Amino acid sequence: MAKTKIELLSLKLTNFKGIKSFELKPNGKDISVFGDNATGKTTLFDAFVWLLFDKDSQNKKDFGIKTLVDGKTQNNLNHEVEGTFLIDGQELTLKKIYKEKWTKKRGSVSSEFTGHTTDYFINGVPSKKKEYTSKVDEIVEEEVFKLLTSPSYFNEQLHWQERRETLLAVAGDVSDDDVIKSNKDLSKLSEILSNRSVDDHKKMIAAKQKEINEELERIPVRIDEINRGLPDIDDLDESAIETLIDDLNAQIDEKNDKINELKSGGGVNDLKTKISDIDLKVSQVKNEHEQQGQTEVYKLQAKVQEEESNINILKNSLESQKYLIELKKDKINDLEDEANKKRQEWKVVNDSEFEHEQECTCPACGQDLPEDELEQARDKALANFNKTKSDTLESLVTDGKSITEKQKELTEEVTDLEKDLEKIESQIESKKADLEKVEKKLKEAEEEVKPIETNQDYVKLIEEKQELNNKIASILNDNQTAIKEIEVEITELKAKLSTAQNNLSKLSMSERSRARIKELEQQEKDLAVEYERLEEELHLAEEFTRTKVNLLTENINSKFKYAKFNLFEEQINGGLTEICETTYKGVPYSSGLNNAARINVGLDIINTLSEHYGVQAPIFIDNAESVTSLIDIDSQIISLVVSEKDKELRIESKTEKEVA
Repeated sequence: MAKTKIELLSLKLTNFKGIKSFELKPNGKDISVFGDNATGKTTLFDAFVWLLFDKDSQNKKDFGIKTLVDGKTQNNLNHEVEGTFLIDGQELTLKKIYKEKWTKKRGSVSSEFTGHTTDYFINGVPSKKKEYTSKVDEIVEEEVFKLLTSPSYFNEQLHWQERRETLLAVAGDVSDDDVIKSNKDLSKLSEILSNRSVDDHKKMIAAKQKEINEELERIPVRIDEINRGLPDIDDLDESAIETLIDDLNAQIDEKNDKINELKSGGGVNDLKTKISDIDLKVSQVKNEHEQQGQTEVYKLQAKVQEEESNINILKNSLESQKYLIELKKDKINDLEDEANKKRQEWKVVNDSEFEHEQECTCPACGQDLPEDELEQARDKALANFNKTKSDTLESLVTDGKSITEKQKELTEEVTDLEKDLEKIESQIESKKADLEKVEKKLKEAEEEVKPIETNQDYVKLIEEKQELNNKIASILNDNQTAIKEIEVEITELKAKLSTAQNNLSKLSMSERSRARIKELEQQEKDLAVEYERLEEELHLAEEFTRTKVNLLTENINSKFKYAKFNLFEEQINGGLTEICETTYKGVPYSSGLNNAARINVGLDIINTLSEHYGVQAPIFIDNAESVTSLIDIDSQIISLVVSEKDKELRIESKTEKEVA
């Protein structure tokens, strides 16, 4: 595929990281930059990356750009980097100026430092940051550019997972179906996965195995707990215990029946029947005694109630009459007020005089009306006034007479009611006198009545009843002693019953516990079988991963001439862990590989990535003095060489590339 070729023509630094002024002019050729330590070789690479991406060669965004003298920042300096590139034959100049911003506040003599600004230029034309960034992105993406310009970036700055993803992007992934088809031992895996990925299935297996292991650890503990809780049942016979329980229950029921019989009293019921008969005779004696002396008392008591009732009726009637009288008097007063109003109205109407105002012109044509018409109109109005006045006066007189008549009627009614009131009051006094006479007779009659206790028949019956009650008390007292003795026997029987029931419960609990132990033991076996099945599936999944990694590794390694890659690591337990370790002749990049080999391995990776991305870019090789010969590479090489004798940077062009 056609490649985008990027060549560095020149790189000019001004006040950048301690370099006051320096211009690197490779003109698209391979060059070497010689200098002692701290002379600014790496600064050239930092300036190159910062110009494009605002970062240094170590991919750090926050690094010191400004010039320091004795550890202090030099103010009021512009920090500039300008680079000229040849991109597919077209020149492009990019420039950035990082400078301090000083602001003079109102009323202040001196300016104050308020931050930094960055100015951007494309081919000498001032540009906005967005335009500048877009222009750089048009050339090449940042991550791709860093991969292609530094031999160490892939192996030292990318996370291993990012390295792995990059390699897969270059070589292409291998589908699960291809992996399974390549290894006949994996034929069962398609059905096992059930639309899950291998990684997801391994996670599922790990989760289930963890759950099974936890359960397998718990089961022996549970069995031990059950065993320790098993009751001692060696001397227990279930059939004998059940027979004993039935016998004890029967004895307890028999004892309870005996207690109920004693509580019912036996002969006590006959005595209670006799007492009931005596109570009936007592009632008859009382009735006869009361009939002999109480008849007259009852009659007088009824008469007293009758007289009291009559007095209450008269009092209620008296209050009703008083209330009615008050209502009628209030009505008379209201009529008097109404009569006064009618008299006042009559006076006002009677004193009114005729007044007449009339139009002297015709409302239709506006001409003066004739005198005779005016006179006729006035006479007509006067007649109407007199007629209305007469009718009104007559109506008021009629209303007044009606009111007076009503007042008279009400006054007569009040007089009659007041007379009735006097009669009622007289009747009340008379009834009170009658009540006093009856109450006096009642008192005399009550004094003549003898108390029931003087009746000999009554006294005899009460004595017989008391004698029977004494007999009942004696019987019940004897029974209570017997009941207590039986209750003690029942308590002893219940204690034996409780012991028997506990023994039966022990047998039942032991049976349930042993059944649970068998259940747990079977569960333990089932879990072990399930664990073995999962182990087999895990083995298949790991074999899949091993097969896939071998395919991927072979495919990826075929893309590189010197660099090789380990994409997995086998664990002690036989499992596989994904990694991404670069090796050269079997030596891992991260341990044991010398700097020269690291650089050439990095260049080999750049060669392949350059082919994959279709981009050639200038390559900066730091510590290039460690390499006696570089592998063949088409990109522009800028070697940064440590040279103790060169206290200032020295540039040397290469006419030929060395071949490894």
